[in-house]
Amino acid sequence: MTMENKIIEEAFPQTLKILSELIKFQTVSGSSNIGLIEYCEKKLSKLGAESFKTFDKKKLRANLFSTISGKKKINGGGIILSGHTDVVPASEQDWVSNPYIATERDNKVFGRGSCDMKGFIACTLALAPYFAKQDLKKPIHFSYTYDEETACQGAPVMLKELKNRKINCSVCIIGEPTNMKAIQAHKGCYEYSTHFSGLAGHGSAPDKGVNTIEYATRFINKLVELRKELKDRKPKNSVFIPPYTTLQIGRIRGGIARNVIADQCTVDWELRPIVFEDGEFINKIMDNFVKDVLLPEMKKTYSESNIKKEIIGEIVGFKKEEKSEAVNLICNLTGDNSRNVVSFGTEAGLFQELGISTVVCGPGSIEQAHKIDEYVSFDELKSCLKMLINLKDQISN
Repeated sequence: MTMENKIIEEAFPQTLKILSELIKFQTVSGSSNIGLIEYCEKKLSKLGAESFKTFDKKKLRANLFSTISGKKKINGGGIILSGHTDVVPASEQDWVSNPYIATERDNKVFGRGSCDMKGFIACTLALAPYFAKQDLKKPIHFSYTYDEETACQGAPVMLKELKNRKINCSVCIIGEPTNMKAIQAHKGCYEYSTHFSGLAGHGSAPDKGVNTIEYATRFINKLVELRKELKDRKPKNSVFIPPYTTLQIGRIRGGIARNVIADQCTVDWELRPIVFEDGEFINKIMDNFVKDVLLPEMKKTYSESNIKKEIIGEIVGFKKEEKSEAVNLICNLTGDNSRNVVSFGTEAGLFQELGISTVVCGPGSIEQAHKIDEYVSFDELKSCLKMLINLKDQISN
């Protein structure tokens, strides 16, 4: 057995144990993740890691940034291993087993977040003792963020603090599920809620009220019309599938009964822009449509009518770089020279904006993320451990 395989065999049971413990924390986006963050911080602190936390405004959710500098306490540079701690909701009645209790079947770990992306976090924590024993020439940083699934709300708070502390890192590996393939680019993700306020009334006299559902429907129809224009604007040689900026309506909610004029309605919608200009294009048209057409009509009947756009998040895309230190590193570590792109969003563009060479690569498949009976396979976890172990040649003397 090679030394690498020996380390993997020693670290794998610990990985499964840690993953099981992480899944128990029900860190659904918007709820507290403090328990999980304290669990991770405690494990890393025992190894001599230096840590700091950043919080949301209500101190209910936290980011953790921890650094293992090795015996010589090397400062500056280094590699970030980054994962988000939040998960999407899960309904226990739909799952074969409890989504918040890790269950092993068929050489897979089932549980909410097992794939997206507590599996990667478990791998990094399982190997933290290994890194701490090395004679490092570059620090290893552990970055665990909150509320990535809701427009990446946590990472910007942490990255601002990194900038304030002048912590300059050379590479960031974001362990989203990619089947351990190097991802070098993805689209942006702009999320909005448009709120309509009108005038309620009896359904028998629709002209005396302002029915916000009807105006919201016209708003949606306008968005759908713009899809064709987005297709026509697709860049030449686009590397994405589909090759243009996408737009979709996620949810509409409003009204209280069939015979009551709906005075409140909200439309949740999103854009996945390939280029920044597409986001500007859509927002300008829709803002003008609201200001010049919809709102004046609503105010004719009821002057207090209103339409308000709430920006949930405008997450920049992850841009392909011709020469990427991070992508080249992953290809060397995994022995796989393929360089792919995806349409789903991550925190990669935020790290990239800070001048950190970034790559997305982690265990599991995006096909399992957000699904009922989400899982990550043993083989994927072991492949991740192998990749991280191979970092030794990059960070050790």
